[in-house]
Amino acid sequence: MDKMIRATAANAQVRAFACVSRDTVEEARIRHGLSPVACAALGRLMSGGVMMGAMLKGDDDIVTLQLIGDGPLGKATVTADSKGRVKGYVDNPDVMLPPNSLGKLDVGGAVGNGYLQVIKDMGLKEPYSGQVMLQTGEVAEDLTYYFVTSEQIPSSVGLGVLMNKDDASVKRAGGFIIQLMPFASDEVLEKLEENIKNLEPVTKMLETRDDPEYLLECLLKGFDIDYTDELPIKFYCNCDKDRVKKALISVGKKELKAMIDDGKPISVNCHFCNTDYEFTLDELKAMAREL
Repeated sequence: MDKMIRATAANAQVRAFACVSRDTVEEARIRHGLSPVACAALGRLMSGGVMMGAMLKGDDDIVTLQLIGDGPLGKATVTADSKGRVKGYVDNPDVMLPPNSLGKLDVGGAVGNGYLQVIKDMGLKEPYSGQVMLQTGEVAEDLTYYFVTSEQIPSSVGLGVLMNKDDASVKRAGGFIIQLMPFASDEVLEKLEENIKNLEPVTKMLETRDDPEYLLECLLKGFDIDYTDELPIKFYCNCDKDRVKKALISVGKKELKAMIDDGKPISVNCHFCNTDYEFTLDELKAMAREL
């Protein structure tokens, strides 16, 4: 089962999040027909997003992450809430690229140059929005840079998606976010830096043991870990036909009339979960009457 855990260490001088998200990323792959490199990009962003969602305080708070680059992947968008629910899509799910110089999926090449945008909707009049230039396009380094520059929180982010070579399904997926509190001592910082320097890639750790506790055991080696919370995570989209109907009504009577005049039923697609909603001519006419 996909899950995320929260923990603190060194008398709360460090806070940490870790998740395993194989089933969640695999569902995204199937729903969107993602190529391996598109799946790796979106899967990393979803894993990061679901942990950032857990940082939100309110039940209705939502965080949206967007990778907006000039590479062949186009824009990647992920939305997550504080309950472990996450969804996402990419503009070009079919993108194919040769492996990078390390023989790995070339996520950075697929994303290209651009920026990362983080939008937090916490029920205030205006949502919080932060934006940083992409450092590598590999997602984890970009989120690390975002935390340090936009939120002034010293952080380290690790994310990974490993694909099965035989059928291109998701074999492992997950990641971690670790952050230093303002009162953290130099000794804690040095020990943490040493651990991070010696850390294996996320997917290699998950191959050894596929659970988030193991990620934190490796990351926080030598520290006492206090596990504070565990949350199931899943791919979840809150779209339904009624929501789509309201969106259609909101376009106005003139646009609805143009659809009706075409004399054909219409299909509306949800970008996030790739579900198609069909509306007959009679349903369109009923909507026009509601207006």
